[in-house]
Amino acid sequence: MSQDQTSVMHPDGAQPVTQPDPEVAPRAKRRTYTATYKRRILQEADGCNQPGQIGALLRREGLYSSHLNTWRRQRAAGELEGLTDKKRGRKAKQDAKDVEIAVLRRENERLQAQLEQAELIIAAQKKLAQALEKTLTTNRDERS
Repeated sequence: MSQDQTSVMHPDGAQPVTQPDPEVAPRAKRRTYTATYKRRILQEADGCNQPGQIGALLRREGLYSSHLNTWRRQRAAGELEGLTDKKRGRKAKQDAKDVEIAVLRRENERLQAQLEQAELIIAAQKKLAQALEKTLTTNRDERS
């Protein structure tokens, strides 16, 4: 006899009656389905053309009709993006080098933008200086 059952004698002395252990079962684990399994079930469901075949398929596989609806919606969204296996949970922490590289790239982009702005200002100042020089030289020539 298993540990989770207790044996009680039947009142008339016949066979012992087994009662389940009243302990609460551990929390059920969430079921996950692979993309290949989803595709296979959808193909089987699409092939069902007689009344009751889809229900039999769902009972055999232990699924709900909402699973089919969700998976069909995912398939319609795109075979590659809708039915791919997705890693659940937190994202992995970035390596310290990756963080430093990202910071340095942002700083480099900021400095590049400042350099371009400075070059534009210098070019404008050169043009202004050339224009002023021309006007000053023409004014001197006119005075003399």
